[in-house]
Amino acid sequence: MTPALKILIVDANPVRAAILDEGFREAGFTDLVRIGATHGQVTVIEAHDPDVVVIDLVNPGHNALAEMLLVSRRPKRPISAFVEPVDAALIEAAVEAGVAVYVVDGLKWEALEPILQTCISRFSAASKLREGLDEVRSQRDDRALIDRAKGIVMHLKGLPEAEAYALMRRTAMNEKRKLVDIARSIITAAEVLK
Repeated sequence: MTPALKILIVDANPVRAAILDEGFREAGFTDLVRIGATHGQVTVIEAHDPDVVVIDLVNPGHNALAEMLLVSRRPKRPISAFVEPVDAALIEAAVEAGVAVYVVDGLKWEALEPILQTCISRFSAASKLREGLDEVRSQRDDRALIDRAKGIVMHLKGLPEAEAYALMRRTAMNEKRKLVDIARSIITAAEVLK
């Protein structure tokens, strides 16, 4: 991992924030930003554009977890949370909120770099899974539109399914458009002509 990462440290306690800051500097990370606020993080994160967000919480409540969800989803940043109490329900909620690494064992300087590597790797893996799922959903939705449009063409032109599909495909190729775009046009036209 390159120490060139920009790290945003979020901690309402200035003493703990200073300890985190010092630990990261000793580990070779110098591009650090510290904020004390635990609310309104999304705006601050968008302003600073960090590579990783490190949140140190003593007693994370549901408001803090909701804020983490916004942080991990909207600006799409990996989050590492250092938390003192061990609470299975909060760990589960934190993971659901998008926290890539949830450290309850305290902060050890020698563990900072592997923790950040794990955080970034887990965030990347989760992002790839989300992108894959989004692509599958998009393909499913496109297929449904194409099938609906094919049904309209079959009904209006009295064609069997294979011929209706071939007609739509030829039209897409002739117009240099995607098949799903032709399907949308057919559906729109059919709704207008009802």
